[in-house]
Amino acid sequence: MDATITPGLYPLHRCKTLHLVRHAQGVHNVAGEKDSAAYSSEEYFDAHLTPLGWQQVDNLRKHVHETGLSKKVDLVIVSPLLRTMQTAVGVFGGKEYKDGIDVPPLLVANAGESDRPEISSLNCPPFVAFELCREILRGHPCDRRRSISEYQSFFPAIDFSLIESDNDVLWVADTPEKEEDVVARGMQFLNWLWTRNEKEIAVVSHGGLLYHTLSAFGHDCHPSMKTELCNEFSNCELLSVVLVDRSMMGTDPATTNYPGKIPSGLDLPTK
Repeated sequence: MDATITPGLYPLHRCKTLHLVRHAQGVHNVAGEKDSAAYSSEEYFDAHLTPLGWQQVDNLRKHVHETGLSKKVDLVIVSPLLRTMQTAVGVFGGKEYKDGIDVPPLLVANAGESDRPEISSLNCPPFVAFELCREILRGHPCDRRRSISEYQSFFPAIDFSLIESDNDVLWVADTPEKEEDVVARGMQFLNWLWTRNEKEIAVVSHGGLLYHTLSAFGHDCHPSMKTELCNEFSNCELLSVVLVDRSMMGTDPATTNYPGKIPSGLDLPTK
């Protein structure tokens, strides 16, 4: 190990824990692996999860419950595309919806060709859709979103209030987003997270956006840690990281620090 690389030490209230998740397998992933030209097909507009993708969701859900992670997450931020929202509510949502409970569901039955029962919003963190964590905008139909009003009918309990336009004004056909713009957007997203009061946040996003954002980090640490951060995400992979506010962007007060000398008085000599 390089002797110049030393452990980092930061005040706890200057840190947030992020649980980064790439969506489960979508129909466009299957088609694109066979023929990359499929990504340009309107057939895969706003791609939904495959049956295998839903199995991946169920397995990750089991993992987050077995590890206790489901009880730690304060907030779920999700890209406003069908495959990411299906993944998010399947992994971090409540149990199957039951008649007689007067709360809006996170997922209505069979939404987005899912063949899944309703998912309750009871006993789970709030869900917020946010445009900055969308996939790289390459002009592929699979990355074009539906109207927010249509999504609200599928996912009644997801908060879409931070999305300004009902229609997708970001996606432009055959106009790929530059790599440096993707990284800048990812950093803007991480900076935005510091405006949130929540300390432990799940983010359900996309492989391209996550890879390019994380690639901006790890240059000052051991190469193996850089590799751990910058691997391409598999479908429904979860990576937990700590985000440190080294530039004093956040305003969260320290909740566990204690000033001492209460009550105050003269220090007595030690024996």
